[in-house]
Amino acid sequence: MRVAVFTEPHRGADYDDQLRFARLVEAGGFDGFFRADHYQAMGDEPGLPGPTDAWLTLAALARETSRIRLGTLVTSATFRLPGPLAVMVAQVDRMSGGRVELGIGAGWYEREHTSYGIPFPAVGERFDRLAEQLEIVTGLWRTPVGETYSYTGDHYRLVDAPALPKPAQRPGPPVIVGGRGPKRTPELAARYADEYNMPFKSVEETAAAFERVREASDRTGRTGLGRAPLVLSAGVVVAIGRTDAEARRRAEPLHVKSALPPEDPVVGSPAQLVDRLGEFAAIGATRVHLRLIELDDLDHLELIAGEVLPQLDGTR
Repeated sequence: MRVAVFTEPHRGADYDDQLRFARLVEAGGFDGFFRADHYQAMGDEPGLPGPTDAWLTLAALARETSRIRLGTLVTSATFRLPGPLAVMVAQVDRMSGGRVELGIGAGWYEREHTSYGIPFPAVGERFDRLAEQLEIVTGLWRTPVGETYSYTGDHYRLVDAPALPKPAQRPGPPVIVGGRGPKRTPELAARYADEYNMPFKSVEETAAAFERVREASDRTGRTGLGRAPLVLSAGVVVAIGRTDAEARRRAEPLHVKSALPPEDPVVGSPAQLVDRLGEFAAIGATRVHLRLIELDDLDHLELIAGEVLPQLDGTR
């Protein structure tokens, strides 16, 4: 089981907060540091000092870390055009020495789009755009040096793109597609992704999502095309402590009104988290992304590194 850490800087964290946290993630033996791609907090609090751009942050962290994987869960396809996104991620991958992963989704939080003047089409169009972005980004990365890439779709058109720079990882950084959607999400994951992530739901709901993705992989002929099976991963909201009181204190932000859908957190002891990860492993998850709520709670991170990771196999 590979264990990465997922953070939400839009709740209130500047770059220095994230750098401090990412360095401790690396020192603690975790697999990676992933962050949300949002421009606004989701509750009533403003999230001071304000948002930090996901890919600007990851570019800086690429130069300040040496081992951990770095990526997004997930970049919103509404925020960036696919051509510049491919350039951006490829550059950060080169800056990191080949440690970047692109989690990408259709976008869902309308309020931040309205606030910052970002178009927010209907859900069907957002998924259509996501499908085209996946085709374009991976197509640009796969194009051999010296050749050009062209694409004509309903929403994007590229003509003779030089398809540069190339990422350090070939044919490109791993792509993560995740979400709770029962139809289009599994299909897109099967066609384009290297990892499917089910975010922050129960073991039973995650098992059902994994099965939908397996069925989509069979329908799309993924295996017959010689592509590796999808990595199946689970997102887990975590609030653990050495005592029940400490765990409850860490869980307090979970009770604040938010635009996020209902989740299934682990609130309790390190042993309870180990047990939950074992349940996810039993249904086929080989990676988990632990969502830690407060970026300034370094003790929480150290507790997991010291008392949870040593009980798992293949965490480093």
